[in-house]
Amino acid sequence: MVPPLLTCVEGSPEFDAAVARLHQRGADDLAAVAPAVREIIARVQREGDAGVRACIEAFEKRSPAALVLHDYDGEGALARLDPEVRGALELAAERIARYHERQRLEGFEYEEEGVTLGMRVRPLARVGVYAPGGKARYPSSVLMTAIPARVAGVKDIVLATPNPNDSLLAAAHLAGVSSILDAGGAHAIAALAYGTASLPRVDKIVGPGNAYVACAKRLVYGDVDIDSIAGPSEILAVADETADPALVAADLLSQAEHDEAAYAILLTTSATLAEAVSAQITIQLAALSRPQIIVAALTANGMALVVPDRARLLALASAIGAEHVAVHMKDASAAADAITVAGALLVGASTPVAAGDYLAGPSHVLPTGGGARFGSPLGVYDFVARTSLIRYSPAALAQHGPAIAALARAEGLDAHAHAVEIRLAAAAAVNETPRPTESKA
Repeated sequence: MVPPLLTCVEGSPEFDAAVARLHQRGADDLAAVAPAVREIIARVQREGDAGVRACIEAFEKRSPAALVLHDYDGEGALARLDPEVRGALELAAERIARYHERQRLEGFEYEEEGVTLGMRVRPLARVGVYAPGGKARYPSSVLMTAIPARVAGVKDIVLATPNPNDSLLAAAHLAGVSSILDAGGAHAIAALAYGTASLPRVDKIVGPGNAYVACAKRLVYGDVDIDSIAGPSEILAVADETADPALVAADLLSQAEHDEAAYAILLTTSATLAEAVSAQITIQLAALSRPQIIVAALTANGMALVVPDRARLLALASAIGAEHVAVHMKDASAAADAITVAGALLVGASTPVAAGDYLAGPSHVLPTGGGARFGSPLGVYDFVARTSLIRYSPAALAQHGPAIAALARAEGLDAHAHAVEIRLAAAAAVNETPRPTESKA
């Protein structure tokens, strides 16, 4: 039986301890798995394809016919799907693409007094997108990671996922995936980061995974770019006395079923609502297919925080900075506007968190563990590189040169100053050279 949400009222020691723990949730220590992950990465670097295969046999207990699938028959997989699932995947792909097309970055160029300045934007050449294959399969994650890359203009998108089924193959086809690495875990991350005989290295790796995947992404960062270090899924439901406890409970359960380490947090101004939500969780859990995972998550990280008023609720919601924030409040739009830090805001009783997970349009790859303070949802901007453009005319350099040289010498960098002054001297010499006079016949 699921225990009721741990209810803490502001002003109690339990409340202060719960909030302090929430503020530390992004500090999960990956040290426990780091030695094993370092060994896996080193083996893949050393042995290439053979190292990846050895890891698949050891950790995944299988031996794929081919490591990299180029002709993966995604169109055939799409045709084999149940028509309702196929239609849902196609609708999701269309909506995700349409949303992310609005995120395209444009370069610019302008000229002022002989100085041309600009920014050029180019897509990355090759990226790896990771989709977990352990407790569940996530074709939605394939769409949510690969489609923004495709919209950005990435030509080579490699999906890493173990033993893909038809739903993943179909999603890969709809998302524009070029090839599939039939592997998961830290060994897949290492193969993407460093390349093997059958797989060129990528420029960036994105997508969520377990602790081994997260640790591997952290360790390869610098040799390759990554999106973030993803932690457990989390939801913060902010609710007042007008909220429907059944809907709030349903949103909390929808994220708790992801993982035993998921966070399901209710932040409310009503202790009565907190009790009603706990009761609804018990009722609704009986009809769900993953009760053990949900109970484990709620036991470890489920809580209800009760605060005295709306202003305090909105301030604390911003301070927590959760991955998903579901707004179940009177005047929900105004409340959402006042929450300054969140990965995704699901506004109003008609907006289930599941809409954002699957179909609405924005990527469901979001900052966790308080990372929304400085991070953003995955988007087109994650798959491009920007180059600064600087061009000086001789006259512009003559105007700015003395100031550039002065700043360089102030920092003790005489060679920088010399690189300017040698140009100024050469230009002055050319200007002072007398021109030959024309002979008059």
